[in-house]
Amino acid sequence: MKRARSLPKLLNPALISGDRMDAVDLLVEQHRLLEAQFESLVAAVGEEARRASLAEVGDHLGVHVASEEEVFYPAVRAQRTEDDLLESLEEHLSLKRLLADLLTLHPADETFQPKCKVLREQSVHHHKEEEEHLFPRVRDMLDAQERERLGREMLELQQRMRREGEAREVIAEQTDEAAKLD
Repeated sequence: MKRARSLPKLLNPALISGDRMDAVDLLVEQHRLLEAQFESLVAAVGEEARRASLAEVGDHLGVHVASEEEVFYPAVRAQRTEDDLLESLEEHLSLKRLLADLLTLHPADETFQPKCKVLREQSVHHHKEEEEHLFPRVRDMLDAQERERLGREMLELQQRMRREGEAREVIAEQTDEAAKLD
């Protein structure tokens, strides 16, 4: 039986209390969480520590990417953001492929740690691109109320995915092509 995953431990509780749930703030907060988790993954020593760290990263990355692709990107699609969104979707595909590769590797494999480092580097690059290019445009395009509505919708999707099980398990099924903007 799959166990439900709680909210990430490092997610700022003030961000999700009451009416405050700005989608951009939520994504930036999750970027910092993922970056910390990638550091832990790269630093993990021993097979079990690596396996556990990869599972945690995989699940958090899976729900984060899904909420961007299913909720955030479609909502902010506009002429001023389309190029950034298409690039982000291609970066997501690359992250998914690396994660899928890692999930099939034994933690003692000589390519495990190098792939972890590449996954971390590509993720950090992706976060920087979104935060420097896409998110400022979204803040200009959407008012605070709309960003809060999006944030709540994204968090609801993420919580449902955590209740349903390990998000990393479906990543391998999403590596043929980048998600589409509908």
